[in-house]
Amino acid sequence: MITVIDYGAGNLFSVEKAFSAIGAEVCVSERSVDLTSADKIVLPGVGAFGDCMTRLNASGLVPLLKERIAEGVPLLGICVGLQILFEGSEESPDVQGLGLLRGHVKKISAKNKKIPHMGWNAVHIAENYKGSGLLKNIPDASYVYFVHSYHAVPSDPSMISSTCCYGEEITASIASKHIMATQFHPEKSGKIGLAMIRNFANC
Repeated sequence: MITVIDYGAGNLFSVEKAFSAIGAEVCVSERSVDLTSADKIVLPGVGAFGDCMTRLNASGLVPLLKERIAEGVPLLGICVGLQILFEGSEESPDVQGLGLLRGHVKKISAKNKKIPHMGWNAVHIAENYKGSGLLKNIPDASYVYFVHSYHAVPSDPSMISSTCCYGEEITASIASKHIMATQFHPEKSGKIGLAMIRNFANC
């Protein structure tokens, strides 16, 4: 069972529909019992970093989420669900992230570009991530759908599995052992996004 965590800060219907479309067994839940029994976990997130962390902390699921990740359960973070895996964000400087990954989230510094970065953009897959994990069988320079103003800057750049260009090089996805996350929305990225969803379901 793939459990999509419902903590009131995610585009849950689209995520659930994407997993259902590939035939995966999925549930959207705020219950600890569903997180405990999950074979894989999806952490969505839309809006501001601080609001997402406030809601997630209020859910009471943070200790159990960290415990399941420590046990090696695969995790997929989506959009702000990627950002809150890190230690903190310029968007909400007084709010601590989950700290599952070292690094911080910074505002996109794109001169002469509109912020937020919204719409389709090509992702460039890092050489050591081509053909594996979330990006297995995904062609380089595939287009995916973004909506964000901030992006993650990991302390260890080797965990950046793909980037995109929007005035500067932006982290598009990360991978660290069994933790995978995308700044873009795979559930809104057509066939390419569904291929990534399938890769996660099969990991």
